[in-house]
Order: sequence, then C-alpha cells, then structure tokens
Amino acid sequence: MTLFELVKQTVSVRDAVEYYGLQVNRSRMCRCPFHDDLHPSMKLNQACFYCFSCGATGNVIDLVARLFGLRSYEAAWKLAQDFGIEPDKPPAAIALPKPERPLLKAYRQEEVRCLRVLWDYLHLLESWKVQYAPKTPEDALDDKFVEACQMLDYVEFLADLLIAADLEQRLKIVDRLNQDGLIAGLEARLKRLKKEEATHEKETAA
Repeated sequence: MTLFELVKQTVSVRDAVEYYGLQVNRSRMCRCPFHDDLHPSMKLNQACFYCFSCGATGNVIDLVARLFGLRSYEAAWKLAQDFGIEPDKPPAAIALPKPERPLLKAYRQEEVRCLRVLWDYLHLLESWKVQYAPKTPEDALDDKFVEACQMLDYVEFLADLLIAADLEQRLKIVDRLNQDGLIAGLEARLKRLKKEEATHEKETAA
C-alpha cells in the first residue's frame, strides 16, 4: 500500500479539517478556508470535500496540499507525520492521534495562518527576484530585488520547518513569528501590496 493510499484510508477529510483548527457544524459543513467565507459553504464527506461557493473539491491530501501550499507528496507526508501514520505498519496497527494538548487547536489555526503568510511572501519574493533583477552591471539594485535576495532562503527555510519539523519545534516557530506582531505586520504589508497592485492594474487598463 502506498503512502497516499494509507493516508486516505486512515484520515478522513473531517479528521484533517478539525485537526488543523477549522470548526465543523452538525451538518458536516465548515467555512471554506480557500476564500473569504462568511458562512459555512464547504461540505465534508468521509473521503472528499466540496465548496458550494468557490467549487474547491478533492480528497484529504488535496485539502492539506491546498491549505499549506504543498505538493501532493508533501501533503501526504505531513498528514502521516501529524496523525502518527507509519507506512510500514498496517492501518489497524496505527495509533490514534495523540490527545489534544491545551490550546493545541488554537496553535494549529495559527500554524495554518503563518504558513499561508510565509508562502504568499515567498511567492512574492520569487517574483521580485526575477522582475526587479538588474538588466546591466550599471543598473542600481532595486530595493525589492535586494529584499528578495536577502530573505528568500530564510523564508523558505521557515516554511519548510513548519511543514516537516516535529510539533515542539513548530510550536516555537509559530510563537517566534507572532512575537512583536511580526506575522501580523507581514500579513498587513502583503494585503497592502496586493491592493496597490490591483489599483495599478486598474489604472493601467483605463
């Protein structure tokens, strides 16, 4: 049995949704994490999910891949790690998830938030490194290009740790990112840059 099959057989979509901090109502609906969902519009079944608002759909691996910005194998590996799944053991021998620690659910919501902000920033830096690269040796270095060169590897390293590190280390990283409002400040900056870009595109089109 492959890791993909083992994960899908062991972890239901609802298990994953609740594990990563989303609230599920009695109708097995939750607010879709993939758009600004004011009311629960995502339906959860044992093996799949479907959002009636934005159309997002897939299995538990698709859900986690999209939630954390991962490739499918990385998402399957993260699920295996978080749910204590060992590929060399049959499903019946897999231990149940460990009991909830105090405030662990709130941490998972923060972990999702931190990863989203880091991935958005990472993609922006990748874009800046190409878009603002000097064209000739005489060109002055653009501030955005310099920032991309300085921060790209570090942000990618933090994102990788939040995906692959053990729980204790991930807790420390989330706490560190939230200290002094670092993640909140970056989140606000990304929103402002996105708004400025949309305004610029609108003005250019006009």
